Amino acid sequence: MELTELINSVKAIQVTGEVQRKDISGIYYDSRQVTKNSVFAAIKGYVTDGHKFIMDAINNGADAVIMDEDSAVPDEIFIHAGIAKILVENSRKALAEMSAAYYRNPSSRLKIVGITGTNGKTTTSYMLKSIFENGGFKTGLVGTIANYIGEKKIISKLTTPESNDLNEMLYEMYAGGCRYAVMEVSSHSLVLNRTHKIHFSSGVFTNITSDHLDFHGSFENYLSAKKILFDGLTEDSAAVINSDDSNSPEILRNCKARRFAYGTMHAPDAEIKNIVYDLSGTTFSLRWDNRDYNISTSLIGDFNAYNAAAAFTAAVSLGIEPGIIAEGIRKTAYVPGRFEVAGSGIKKAVIDYSHTADSLEKALKALRKISGTKQIVTVFGCGGNRDKSKRPVMGKTASELSDKIIITSDNPRDEDPFQIIKDITGGITKNNYKVMEDREEAIAEAIKNSEDDAVILIAGKGHEDYQERNGIRNHFSDKETAEKYLI
Repeated sequence: MELTELINSVKAIQVTGEVQRKDISGIYYDSRQVTKNSVFAAIKGYVTDGHKFIMDAINNGADAVIMDEDSAVPDEIFIHAGIAKILVENSRKALAEMSAAYYRNPSSRLKIVGITGTNGKTTTSYMLKSIFENGGFKTGLVGTIANYIGEKKIISKLTTPESNDLNEMLYEMYAGGCRYAVMEVSSHSLVLNRTHKIHFSSGVFTNITSDHLDFHGSFENYLSAKKILFDGLTEDSAAVINSDDSNSPEILRNCKARRFAYGTMHAPDAEIKNIVYDLSGTTFSLRWDNRDYNISTSLIGDFNAYNAAAAFTAAVSLGIEPGIIAEGIRKTAYVPGRFEVAGSGIKKAVIDYSHTADSLEKALKALRKISGTKQIVTVFGCGGNRDKSKRPVMGKTASELSDKIIITSDNPRDEDPFQIIKDITGGITKNNYKVMEDREEAIAEAIKNSEDDAVILIAGKGHEDYQERNGIRNHFSDKETAEKYLI
């Protein structure tokens, strides 16, 4: 696509320098990836500012630079180099607009379901992929654990990729024969305009509890970020919300889409009833259009009944037959690190990604319901460089709902792991905890020194196969470690 056509796709304040009539080879926000005849978008990040690397992009062969800081590089540089300076109000938005145009607006060629919420996004996305594939449709997935184009797995670095990477992936999905795509939409991506210009056929709101306050600053800002997805839905789209979440009315305020609700309260379109679960899976009844459907899944817990109901409602809003949906939910395999059971003996370990107070509480309550009077031992920590306000709350939650807890490291990142642990213990009032900073030692202690029929919850990292300290990631898997010590 020619540069002149791409410039017309953005709202430019001013274009300086030479606009060459030649095909663009790519659009990048990392100057190290810039190639000859490409466009570089200088975006401001939280570690560095892309405007500092404009000269690197020019030296690497960029034909044009998108920027929102007019004085970052003198106009004479662009004029002398014979390239275009595209001044815009917001470089991130312009990157999204130009990327959508460059990849021929792939989101308009797919039926895309965007899922947002604090908990449940990953599981709901896997269920929807299974549903669409059960209906005979090749499906793409964009998410936390991995990205997929049909069965082809692509390593995931961000829950929701940057807009140029996202549009490229959606284009590859369409070109590869996908007709549906399912996307986890993080609050960060919505605020940072990564999904700007993406057309969603359906938006799903799972729930919202306190999280990411280090980034958003307040719960109100966090909620407003989630709301962006629904504010952008068109009249031909569907908005699917959890009727049991008190924030759903605010999520739907100003939403133009067709509305569908799932839950147990407030007369939802899809009513959840009679949830039953154990360590083998979950069954429940879902009433839709005056008919009851028996839903079963190998995924465990009442929260997974809600995830299944969200997937059911989103799929049926897009015209998939309920019977096909129910079978697709049943076929959904274990989602890595989401209440995943390890161990073949009496003693079990449950690996779960629960990294908020709410998700930890739900996981522990589900385990208590399953295990009855059996001992519950919880191993968990909190990530460094993330929301510190949840640490003492998670400590209190774990202590009150477990028989024993072992507090350890999660991903300390650049923080002192013992300071993180101190923050966690600040919320504990019971004397039922132990500190073991080494995560493998903590898991081994929980398994070896618990009762014979105990259930050990290993929380916080879920599917992750690494532990990050001071910018270095070393291989570490909760599941592999648990299986090493379970007999």
